[in-house]
Amino acid sequence: MRASLHNIWEHLMLYLPLVVMGLLALGTYWLVRNTPVDTGPAPARVLSHEPDYLMQGFAMKTFDALGRMRTEVLGAKARHYPDTQWIDIDNIRIRSFDERGRLTTIAADRGLTNENSTEVQLMGNAIVVREAQAGGRSARVELRSEFLHAFMNTEQVKTDKPVEILRGNDRFKADSLDFDNLEQVLELRGRVKGHFESGQP
Repeated sequence: MRASLHNIWEHLMLYLPLVVMGLLALGTYWLVRNTPVDTGPAPARVLSHEPDYLMQGFAMKTFDALGRMRTEVLGAKARHYPDTQWIDIDNIRIRSFDERGRLTTIAADRGLTNENSTEVQLMGNAIVVREAQAGGRSARVELRSEFLHAFMNTEQVKTDKPVEILRGNDRFKADSLDFDNLEQVLELRGRVKGHFESGQP
């Protein structure tokens, strides 16, 4: 009896490597069949002009490398569009400081701004105000129109709509405008009307 058990055990031990190799082959075959096939690069996802997030009653701030606040954007409601990377804001309000700390305030019924708030399109009751420089070197400037396109880093404001400009007590009206605050150049086009007060800096 012991001899027959011993013979059976020896025969099993002889075939064990063959059985293990067969199981490994079956496992490899199963793994190859169930591995996903690489179909090449995935097609680029088409971004639709649908907002990917919404905000209500919000404030966004950007800071410079030294930690000073450069821009604060507030609004009643905002929608971010992934295809253009622009933010559409209802009842937009902006406070922006230049490198010397001079304040510009912006307001409109609706605004479109890029993600870092360096470019803003204002629609409906648009107002841009550049406060007077300390020491009287430049007067307060206020621009009013139904559309204003502001570039915060280059301190430019443009519009192809009728515009009103107040500089101190001086008042101008024109059909379009191109204003460069850094170069202190104001270009008015179309029907231009002006009212000047003496004694302005």
